[in-house]
Amino acid sequence: MSDAFYSHARLYDLMFPGGGPAVDFYRAYADRRGGRVLELGCGTGHKLIPIASDGHPCVGVDFSSEMLAEAQRKANERGVAVEWMQGDMRAFDLGRTFDFVFITANSLLHLHEAEDLVSCFRSVRRHLAPGARFVFDVFNPSVRLLAEADGVRRARESLSFMDPDRGEVGVDVAEIYDAPAQVTRGTWYLSTDSEPDFVVAPLEIRSIFPQELPLLVSLGGLRLVERFGDWSGGPFTTDSPLQLCICESA
Repeated sequence: MSDAFYSHARLYDLMFPGGGPAVDFYRAYADRRGGRVLELGCGTGHKLIPIASDGHPCVGVDFSSEMLAEAQRKANERGVAVEWMQGDMRAFDLGRTFDFVFITANSLLHLHEAEDLVSCFRSVRRHLAPGARFVFDVFNPSVRLLAEADGVRRARESLSFMDPDRGEVGVDVAEIYDAPAQVTRGTWYLSTDSEPDFVVAPLEIRSIFPQELPLLVSLGGLRLVERFGDWSGGPFTTDSPLQLCICESA
C-alpha cells in the first residue's frame, strides 16, 4: 500500500534530505565493524552512499525500482561504487554473508504482519557472517500520539520543501490508527499554489511495541544484544523517541 509513496524518489529526497545523527551513527558503526555491508530498504542511499564512500563494499536492497534508480544516480554523481539490487526484505537470498546488516528510518515497519517480520529476521540471520551484527531503528510508539490519529487532514509545516521545478511544496497528512493491526494508515498530499494535490499517496506504517520486539527478534533466530533510545547511545526508556537495536545470531 506504500508503493506510490516511494515512486516519487526525487520528491522524497527533497522532503527528506538525509544527513544528521542517523547517518553519523551508521557510518561510525560500519567503520567499527569493518568488512561487507548490507542495507535493506536502502531507498535512495542516504546512509549507504556515505558508508560506501568510506571504502566499505556495500550492497543495497530495496523494493522500489524508482528509489534504486535515484540511488544509482547519486552514487554515480559522487563516484561511489555500490551494488544496488531490487528485492523484498521479507525473503531474500544474496548467496553471500555480510559483516554488518542494517535497516534504518523505520523501513522495517512496512512489514505489517508478525510472520513477515520474523521471515525478514530469518533472512537476515542467514546473511550474517560469524561475529556480524544486525542493527535497525524503529520509532518507540506513543499511545497518546496514536490515539490522536483521527483521519483529519493537517499540514506538516516541517516537511514543506522547495522544488526547483515547482517552487514551494506543502505537505498535508491524514492518518488513522488501526489498533488491532497496529498499523497507522495515512494519506500524504503534496501541493503547490498552482497544482493542488499533485501527489496523493498512501503510507501505512506498523508499530512495534517495546515488549514484543525482543520476541519477534528471537523468533527470527536473532538475539537482541543492546537497545538504545537515541543516536548518542543513551539508554532506552519509556520516553525514548526510538528503539535502536543491536542484534546478533542466536
